[in-house]
Amino acid sequence: MSAGANLSVTDLRRATRHPVNYRAVVEHLTQGDLELHIRNLSAHGFMIDDAPALQRGDRVMIRLPVVGRIEAYVIWTADTRAGFQFERIIRFDAMDEILDRLQPNPRLRRHR
Repeated sequence: MSAGANLSVTDLRRATRHPVNYRAVVEHLTQGDLELHIRNLSAHGFMIDDAPALQRGDRVMIRLPVVGRIEAYVIWTADTRAGFQFERIIRFDAMDEILDRLQPNPRLRRHR
C-alpha cells in the first residue's frame, strides 16, 4: 500500500454515531491481522480507541455481524484514536440489526 487510498471525503461527521464496545479482528495488507477496539459505529464508518501504527489512507477488511466483510479506510488519526470510512454505506435495516447485536444496552440503541 505505497500510495494509500485515494479518498474524496465529504463531511460525514453529522452521521449518527452509536456507542459500542466491540473487539474486531481486521485484515491489514502489510500488518496482517490486527485486533481493534471499536468505540462507535455509524452507517458510514467507525472509530477505534487503540490505533496501532495506522496512517490516513490505510485500508482494512473488517467482518461485522449482518453485513459480513466490508472494506474501510483510515480517514483520520489522533493520539491513539482513528476514524474509518466504509467503502459503502450500510443500509438502515442492516444497521439496526448490527446495533442490536453490538449494543447490549437497549437504552443506547436507535429508537424504532
